[in-house]
Amino acid sequence: MVRYSKQKAPSPETQEEALAVARATQQPGQTKEQTKLIAKGIQRGIDEYKKQHKAKSRELNKRVKQVKAQGQVSDAEEQPQESESAGSPALLPWILLVLSWVLFAGFVMLKP
Repeated sequence: MVRYSKQKAPSPETQEEALAVARATQQPGQTKEQTKLIAKGIQRGIDEYKKQHKAKSRELNKRVKQVKAQGQVSDAEEQPQESESAGSPALLPWILLVLSWVLFAGFVMLKP
């Protein structure tokens, strides 16, 4: 019976990146084996970071979906309320227009 490990093999890009970082920080007198071990540790760190980033991204997507679902429900509840009070705000622009014209006419009449 074959057992599968829970961890997938790291991508070649991750391996190359880890090896490049390990070589960049290599100390004088450090052996190749030590550099490979450091690269392996860096690789594990990169993989762990990617896992955490993916988990955060999934959690954020779940929250966004929940907010959107709640937003659609509250939009459906608010629409009937808006249609009931739509009559009174339509009167306000007309009142302001008439008032501005009256004031303008009064200003023109008082000017010599």
